[in-house]
Amino acid sequence: MGSTYAEDDYDYLYKVVLIGDSGVGKSNLLTRFSKNEFSLDSKSTIGVEFATRSIKVDDKIVKGQIWDTAGQERYRAITSAYYRGTVGALIVYDITRKVTFENVERWLKELREHTDQNIVIMLVGNKSDLGHLRAVQTDEAKGFSEREDIFFMETSALEALNVEKAFTEVLSQIYRVMSRKALGIGNDPAFVPKGQTINIGSKDDVSAVKKAGCCSN
Repeated sequence: MGSTYAEDDYDYLYKVVLIGDSGVGKSNLLTRFSKNEFSLDSKSTIGVEFATRSIKVDDKIVKGQIWDTAGQERYRAITSAYYRGTVGALIVYDITRKVTFENVERWLKELREHTDQNIVIMLVGNKSDLGHLRAVQTDEAKGFSEREDIFFMETSALEALNVEKAFTEVLSQIYRVMSRKALGIGNDPAFVPKGQTINIGSKDDVSAVKKAGCCSN
């Protein structure tokens, strides 16, 4: 596990969503990254849930607010509110279940319809510890990710393989995208310098920089 930081000790806060078919291990990936835990009997997620964790990128503390689809994916009921303010996403499939990989295309399409074109996306093939049951070849997934111009990684929430790496890579790439935008377009509304805040819906719906104490309402 990397360093941990106080809850309010961060420079940037980015909203990242986990999407993909039910049962591919999204919640286990999230608890592995946020708490370094794994539960074999994890129940389907109910309600909207997110966890946070901060990492260091360059000399900045970047906090990821990572949202889990909360079981809604079983009913195809993910709402546009879930995607609001999202700057990064992990689309997860199960390497032992081909249909979960075939559905990635649909998840990607939905994601792109609801988010900014600069969103950082990573395709994640989870359950890599079950290689003997593999139904999706690494090369096939890699080829798809290259065609779609998204990142790709295989993970095992069970064995804690590449989980840290996947989330850290996404958060680091978001930071770089935001930094480039800030340099190139001074008035880009997607980038807010420290000490300001933007309102993008409910108070939980944030991908912005925390507001400075002096100016908070």
